[in-house]
Amino acid sequence: MRPSAKPFSEFLTDTFHRQHDYLRISVTERCNLRCVYCMPEEGVPLSPNRELLTTPEIVMLSSLFVSQGVNKIRLTGGEPTVRRDIVSLMHQIGALRPQGLRELCITTNGISLHRKLDSMVEAGLTGVNLSLDTLDPWQFQIMTRRKGFDAVQKSIDRILELNKHGAGIKLKINCVVMRGVNDREVLPFVELTRDKDLEIRFIEYMPFDGNKWNRGKMFSYTEMLDMIREEYPGLEKVQDHKNDTSKTWHIPGFVGRIGFITSMTHNFCGTCNRLRITGDGNLKVCLFGNAEVSLRDLLRQSNSGEPIDEEAFEAMKQIEMDRRQGLVAPGQPLGIAPNEAELLDVIGAAVKRKKAKHAGLGELEHMKNRPMILIDDLHASLAGPVPTKARLQMGSAMAHLLQPGKGTTGWHLRQHRRPLCTSRRMAKDNDGRPAPPHRQGGEGVRLTHVSQTGSARMVSISEKQVTSRVATAACRVRFSDGTALRLIKENQMKKGDVLGVARVAGIMAAKRTPDLIPLCHPIAVSHVTVELEATGGSGDGPGETTGGAPAIEIRATVTCDGKTGVEMEAMTAASTAALTVYDMCKAVDKGMRIEDLRVVLKDGGKSGRWEME
Repeated sequence: MRPSAKPFSEFLTDTFHRQHDYLRISVTERCNLRCVYCMPEEGVPLSPNRELLTTPEIVMLSSLFVSQGVNKIRLTGGEPTVRRDIVSLMHQIGALRPQGLRELCITTNGISLHRKLDSMVEAGLTGVNLSLDTLDPWQFQIMTRRKGFDAVQKSIDRILELNKHGAGIKLKINCVVMRGVNDREVLPFVELTRDKDLEIRFIEYMPFDGNKWNRGKMFSYTEMLDMIREEYPGLEKVQDHKNDTSKTWHIPGFVGRIGFITSMTHNFCGTCNRLRITGDGNLKVCLFGNAEVSLRDLLRQSNSGEPIDEEAFEAMKQIEMDRRQGLVAPGQPLGIAPNEAELLDVIGAAVKRKKAKHAGLGELEHMKNRPMILIDDLHASLAGPVPTKARLQMGSAMAHLLQPGKGTTGWHLRQHRRPLCTSRRMAKDNDGRPAPPHRQGGEGVRLTHVSQTGSARMVSISEKQVTSRVATAACRVRFSDGTALRLIKENQMKKGDVLGVARVAGIMAAKRTPDLIPLCHPIAVSHVTVELEATGGSGDGPGETTGGAPAIEIRATVTCDGKTGVEMEAMTAASTAALTVYDMCKAVDKGMRIEDLRVVLKDGGKSGRWEME
């Protein structure tokens, strides 16, 4: 008899009372296929190994979620079977069954599954979602851009054989249906359910970065249903579980079943109980949402910011065992996820921000999101010096954009991988070379973002070379007296840590610049620093100052390796930090001013280095 899950956690319950007891974990970004609907033909940039979750980190997060009521974990990718230690990882997660885990599943393309399947069953595998979009070996090669149909068939046969011996693996074959590509194979797939104990699930074609989605390719649920009913008029509906993503049907006399995943035409958001952890450790509460929060960086605080390898994991477990035996001081942090409370706070806040449903068909096709390969298989931190009080007072509008990162602040805004668009912002001299900032304007100088007809446009950067670029911008907030500065220095401002929150806001803004400035390109910012320094005197009351005019001096520096500069990112960071200082101090000083916003340094690209004297 399987153990019951623990009482369900408030951390995993959203504001619509949905209890998230199903966790999907991407264990790799790599895949041995190149399916046309999943990723661009050229592939996608993969994260450095250091940025990906280690096996101990996946186990620690799995344990944390199970302790809060998660009873089903699905391992996805990329393609999870290409991970070298996938079987060992499954054994470690399977060991969580006494704590409440009931189902351990995998979503796979089946290419190499048959070689590892028996060991996975021993680890506790209960379900396989296998991606297969065609029953024609030649069409398979066209759709996946790889060979391997026979290997997939071998995996299917092996699952069915093991089930005959009592393995109890729920087998679902997921088929993404695209008009004019494989829609003619709907009926042959249905025929598989005649004498095979499996479920065929037809998936509406969904838009993700790089998969060239268009509405004309989408073959809808109702169209598929009509096609099947015409051939099998006895088709009848099956009662779905309340959390099923699939609408299930059955043909009388057939052994298997048919399902439809209707994300585009009939969303199932109202009963969604799923959370996702990406390969680089980010929590996504909605597949179609681009908001993410890092669990990886917060988890690694317990290891000085370094990836938690097996050696570090064993040391943590030893500390925890010693603590339980009373060998360490009560105040010493726990050995396994010692900052568990902070992790749960971050997870709980993200779940509470989950919306009632994702965008509709008309919006989804235009939304930015990761390529599917970097989220999950389609088939299917607070590290900075910002006090808790200040975090709470930032409000949900700001907080949902935050996550931990590297650098002096420990915070950054998660920037999704997005293809570089087509322009930037440097004006050019008459000989075509970029002009330095102090010469951009005047007679004979063309504004690059204005066409010859006077309309706004973006300028192509496709021919530019990737170089290291840096820019620094500065400004100041000048106070009318010393009161605000004194309260800031003493951290007595009612809204919290002014400098800490302003630093976070500046970093956030730098990475959101293309969303704020219409003609700026999304670029892969590699580092952002925002420095705030209190200058001048701070008297004891209104009108009393010593040591010069009280002010906060702000400098923001942004770096990247890219085709265009980051002056606008630096300017946006500095100005937003200043606005945050203003907002947090306006109740104390209504006469303060934001002054002298400017670029003070730019380096990289053809124009070389420029620095304000």
